[in-house]
Amino acid sequence: MLQDLDVIRVVRLDVWTASCFDEILARNPCIRLDVLARSGDHARTWELLASADIYHVSAARDEVPQELQVTADLIARCPNLKCVSTSGAGYDTVDVEACSRAGIVVVNQAGGNARSVAEHAMALILALARRLPESRHLLQHGQNFTREDLMGHEIAGRTLGLVGLGHIGTYVARLANAFGMEVLAHDPYLDDDTIAARQACAVSLDELTARSDIVSLHCPRTSETLNLFDAHRFQQMKQGAWFVSTARGGIHNEGDLYDALLAGHLGGAGLDVWAVEPPPPDHPLLTLHNVVPSYHTAGVTHEGRSNIAAIAAEQILQICRGDAPPRMINPDIYLASRLAPRG
Repeated sequence: MLQDLDVIRVVRLDVWTASCFDEILARNPCIRLDVLARSGDHARTWELLASADIYHVSAARDEVPQELQVTADLIARCPNLKCVSTSGAGYDTVDVEACSRAGIVVVNQAGGNARSVAEHAMALILALARRLPESRHLLQHGQNFTREDLMGHEIAGRTLGLVGLGHIGTYVARLANAFGMEVLAHDPYLDDDTIAARQACAVSLDELTARSDIVSLHCPRTSETLNLFDAHRFQQMKQGAWFVSTARGGIHNEGDLYDALLAGHLGGAGLDVWAVEPPPPDHPLLTLHNVVPSYHTAGVTHEGRSNIAAIAAEQILQICRGDAPPRMINPDIYLASRLAPRG
């Protein structure tokens, strides 16, 4: 039980973090916060990790060296570790199964940047509808073109299919309804009534891909969703449909998406997430003028980052008081973990 300790040791990586994270933790005099360097003094890094009770780690794979991601190997070197906290809704840098086997609770900050990500998803959709990348290209390099050559579409009346209807997907559904869109959703963890209450119509994944003018991903990257959208799935989509992802790289196959766009089967794509982040400058998808790219910045707003940092720090304070954290990824192990109150 953490509340029985004289000092609770929290460590985080030296990635950019809103200052409120450190400030909130400083309110508890029993918490000692150390910042780990991702490179440099490895001996000090492992000394701090070995004594850590809570490890706050970035959720972005490409921000965390492999040896500092939460794997079975790292867990074996951290005998005091009781909780892993990620810096976002994702947990790509954490082997949740290995943590569960070791009795370590994993928490995320789901919902903290949902509004930011939802707005970004809609921005990608609007950029595709109004052909903004093509407009920029022609304005810079084109000759003898007219405004009608860049004629776009309104999104009112279009069918938007949401794969995943958690915090972010729910915000997207609200925005899409405000634009006058029909919203379909597939989420195997929600019943039809819950999906309806979140302003969407529940359908199977096959029906969603077949009916949607736009497919937008809002599901986590797991063994079940890895490569979920491949050549077969893209072929199921409507001719000329748009594909959007603000979820995680790897849920869609980038090579298959490129082929579907190049062949003209899909009309465009809005991509905030990539297999490697940032993608290399010569990435094939970046050569297409009907692709709207961004660098995993959907949740990177001043408001989103501050909210995530505050939620993460407050959740750590709850854990230190002996309260059950509200955003557990592996809640089934909580009662058997060293976080749960005894007596």
